[in-house]
Amino acid sequence: MKKQKIVALASKGFILLSALSLLSVSVMAFANPQSVMDLVNVQLNNTDALSSIRGVYGGVGMTLFLSLIYLMLRDTQSGLLFLCLLWGFYALSRTITIFYEGALGDFGNQWLVTESVFFVLALALALANRNTVPTKKAA
Repeated sequence: MKKQKIVALASKGFILLSALSLLSVSVMAFANPQSVMDLVNVQLNNTDALSSIRGVYGGVGMTLFLSLIYLMLRDTQSGLLFLCLLWGFYALSRTITIFYEGALGDFGNQWLVTESVFFVLALALALANRNTVPTKKAA
């Protein structure tokens, strides 16, 4: 029983940490899209570019945040599996960039490590959570 509580708490905590990290970028993008792009030294020189960053990092990020909060409260296992996909595909995208365009800079390398670690954590928690949650049987 104690293991179940630890796994449940760690799972919810990890989902919350992931949600808050996405929220921080989302709020930054809504307030000042250029500040997001300053992280990778890209200038947004027109309103369409500003709008796109505000939409992708702000709007999509807020959608991800709210979805993760819902999953954390209602379906932790699905939240963990969703994070496996999210962090895994972020890491895969950076890896593809290495193969097609070459080495990443410090920012990209830092996030490749972070996203890879988050993927492994999400997977480990999903596997641990699967073993502690009673399975639902079809009626």
